[in-house]
Amino acid sequence: MALPPKFKGHRLVFPDTAVTASEDAPLHTIELYLDYVCPFSAKLFNTVHRTVAPAIRADPSLSSKVQFIFRQQVQPWHPSSTLVHEAGVAILRLAPSKFWDFSAALFKDQKSFFDVSVVNESRNETYRRLAQLGADSTGVSASEIFKLIAIPAQAADDGSLNVGNAVTNDLKVIVKMARLVGVHVSPTVIFDGVVANDISSSWTGEQWSEWLKRNIA
Repeated sequence: MALPPKFKGHRLVFPDTAVTASEDAPLHTIELYLDYVCPFSAKLFNTVHRTVAPAIRADPSLSSKVQFIFRQQVQPWHPSSTLVHEAGVAILRLAPSKFWDFSAALFKDQKSFFDVSVVNESRNETYRRLAQLGADSTGVSASEIFKLIAIPAQAADDGSLNVGNAVTNDLKVIVKMARLVGVHVSPTVIFDGVVANDISSSWTGEQWSEWLKRNIA
């Protein structure tokens, strides 16, 4: 599936990609459907981010042929899932090149946003913590992040109460895109448009390496 330009921070490409990618040598695409408050998503992301991506960067035969796309997969049975992904969308808008850094920090601290961790705080209190996490991990101003995700305390001028925040419409697009491909489980990996059911969140770097060698031509 296509990636809208405003979500360019979702894409992870490697140094040789821009030079060698062409119509004759198109890139393979690995899409990672991940939920920030899913422990299994965290396992898969951490392996890709810490082990797989550095290995690809070091191997020109792979780095020139593959790209990753982070697909934000909101899982609504965890109410905080919406909130944490809204913070991710705010980073996409303010500092797209820092999106993967923010994601790494959020996955590391994900338990702070699990159901029990947020039940006794207001929505905007959770947003303030997310804004500070964004600032600490990307250098973006916490106040600028909070401005995009905060919910106003009063009705809109026309009396509307379901006013959302400044990233609501972008999040709607992200949710619609996941629905179009029927993704339900997090994490889900899609390789060149087809669900790769053989890839597990428990895979090691070595297993990823073997799979890449078999599938990246």
